Amino acid sequence: MEEKNIVLSAKDVVVKFHVRDRVLTAIRKVSLDLYDGETLAIVGESGSGKSVFTKTFTGMLESNGWVDNGEIMFEGKNLLENKKNRDWEKVRGAKIATIFQDPMSSLNPIKTIGSQITEVVMKHQGKTKAEAKEIAIDMMDRVGIPNAADRFDEYPFQYSGGMRQRIVIAIALACRPKILICDEPTTALDVTIQAQILKLIKDLQKEYGFTTVFITHDLGVVANMADRVAVMYGGQIIEYGTVEDIFYNPKHPYTWALLSSLPQIGVKGEELYSIAGTPPSLFNEIKGDAFAPRNPHAMKIDFEEEPPFFQISPTHYAKTWLLDPRAPKIEPPHEIKVLHQRMVEMTSKGGAFYVE
Repeated sequence: MEEKNIVLSAKDVVVKFHVRDRVLTAIRKVSLDLYDGETLAIVGESGSGKSVFTKTFTGMLESNGWVDNGEIMFEGKNLLENKKNRDWEKVRGAKIATIFQDPMSSLNPIKTIGSQITEVVMKHQGKTKAEAKEIAIDMMDRVGIPNAADRFDEYPFQYSGGMRQRIVIAIALACRPKILICDEPTTALDVTIQAQILKLIKDLQKEYGFTTVFITHDLGVVANMADRVAVMYGGQIIEYGTVEDIFYNPKHPYTWALLSSLPQIGVKGEELYSIAGTPPSLFNEIKGDAFAPRNPHAMKIDFEEEPPFFQISPTHYAKTWLLDPRAPKIEPPHEIKVLHQRMVEMTSKGGAFYVE
């Protein structure tokens, strides 16, 4: 991974929102490098900051939110210096594109499918209407729309949910972006269509060589798609590493808890693990480790001082005091120890949950 070029580098990003006369700190000093051609999965519970963090890459924070600190370097420029919409338009869609989970919110219901793709191509690639139509039909073909030329003038309501999501992918890729952000793009789809969309994104990435950021709470999807994984909790990245690091050698108690609660590793007749308690309120200043109140292995220092990142290997880091040499040695829970074995068993039975 170190040999690859860094395409985007976020450093010490802090994001705040005004909510009902109070200030909520949604992202707390997050740093992250994105590498050329990789797939990075960002995982965590709802409210952990996954989507908010990546919205800072394209200037798409809601109107009550702002970046309070940090920098995001892309193509030699700090994106956070963009103040006007026209500055962001040079990046958004053209170089960093996003696929959202609900295709209907991304498509204009009163415009034809073809016009929505050609509009993007003409705006960002400077093509004529005829050239843009040719590119649009080709993209529709590539994302698996049957009889693309005949369906060019149809409207979104004439397409199924899976087909609409394919069109959203076509629009996102029509400008050949360097980075594609997939914000839970298969959540609203059934399992069969979900598998098709994931395969489509994977195949297109191989063809075009873009970097993918996959935001999801589904660790089964992560195992299939990701090269690296960043685990978020309470507005921070608390562990990151290769997909093998995270699935086979997790170190943060929150990562243990997430993996232990995977339905794919459940055994019939046994109660599925669930994480006790609730995530912290981001209206309050968080002291120590944000996961401490839910962590059965929490020590006194976890409630007093924020842990640094400890390096486990050249690719693997975790933000937990358990990795301090002075900390007691805590064994991972039983579910983590049997995780690899369960994953192998599922693969041998033709299951969809595996690590390549």
